Amino acid sequence: MSWTREQIHVTAASYLGWTLDAFDFFLMVFILKDIAAEFHTPIPSVALAITLTLAMRPVGALIFGRLADRFGRRPTMMANILCYAVLELLSGFSPNLATLIVLRALFGIAMGGEWGVGSALTMETVPARSRGFVSGLLQAGYPTGYLLASLVFGLFYDRIGWRGMFFVGILPALLVIYVRSHVPESPAWKRQRTQPRPGLLAALRHDWKLALYAIVLMTAFNFFSHGTQDLYPTFLRVQHGFDAHTVALVTIVLNIGAIVGGLACGTLSERIGRRWTIFGAALLALPVLPLWAYSHTAAGLAFGAFLMQIAVQGAWGVIPVHLNEISPDSIRATFPGLVYQLGNLLASVNATMQASLATRHGNDYALAMAVVAGTVSVVIAGLILFSRERRGVDMGAGGLPAAVRHA
Repeated sequence: MSWTREQIHVTAASYLGWTLDAFDFFLMVFILKDIAAEFHTPIPSVALAITLTLAMRPVGALIFGRLADRFGRRPTMMANILCYAVLELLSGFSPNLATLIVLRALFGIAMGGEWGVGSALTMETVPARSRGFVSGLLQAGYPTGYLLASLVFGLFYDRIGWRGMFFVGILPALLVIYVRSHVPESPAWKRQRTQPRPGLLAALRHDWKLALYAIVLMTAFNFFSHGTQDLYPTFLRVQHGFDAHTVALVTIVLNIGAIVGGLACGTLSERIGRRWTIFGAALLALPVLPLWAYSHTAAGLAFGAFLMQIAVQGAWGVIPVHLNEISPDSIRATFPGLVYQLGNLLASVNATMQASLATRHGNDYALAMAVVAGTVSVVIAGLILFSRERRGVDMGAGGLPAAVRHA
């Protein structure tokens, strides 16, 4: 099946929405040290802002998800993008740490909505047999945002400072113009909007076991990603003493690996299934962990980070399609984003926990990151075997596989 122009625009908009959302989030992780210095506070206190950003994301997933299920994916996406871009800009004007923390918490609400709305719009629009690749592409938006943040940090930080990094974050607001002019509404949502649908609580009561399992799975996944990414720039700057340009180069290599992993594993999941692809990618993290955390040179750390993110984002690359395929039809814009962000809430302690553990062990960030990455890779490999395999399900058609629906 060939793609229509509308399907291409939807995929591009959702990819860019998540890319720029992640870009705005990751600008913060490069400047923890600088914010701590200006506000005369230790790094773990500043890392609380990251914790609250992650903790508030379920609120955004619920608010924006329900709006998208009721009023449509397209207008909700536009409002969502505008919110997180404006809050990013305002963060740069923070006069003190307390104000910055409040703004980052509000940013978390806006950030929490985009993933669920964008993934639902895309998975309901693209051809079923392309979902695996598109899933990897959408999730690759996250490391692409990290990559862009790395470039901005490496090229402009010395000139614009930490406040200027936040000012750059207003640029995603321009994406609203593209969504308004080129992106159509989800055909599945338009078919379902006239049909009687259960409320959120009724749907969750009916599928409470699925919801509970998905939250536990996404908690492990969020420890996997944030535990290997959020403090890596701090690890490079504090433990190894690398300058801004070296840190930027290492994180660029890291994110190239993440993009490769997401695209490769998303595509592979169309051949061997969602569960086995996630299983293999998660376990791949174990043999590369020593190189990733304990290399002594920038080149060695960059290569280790490249391989680690192939594993981490390879597993993550299957998540957008997998959560949308196992989701109840009536709450598809809410369910994937909500369970994902509730997992984020439970894993939101990661940055503070890792920073505190590293500080207690003489700024040994390698130990803190290795403990988390090694543990959750095994946990994910075990949990995913209990998931449902619903590759190719016909969304909006009562949960039937596409092949059965059209037989």
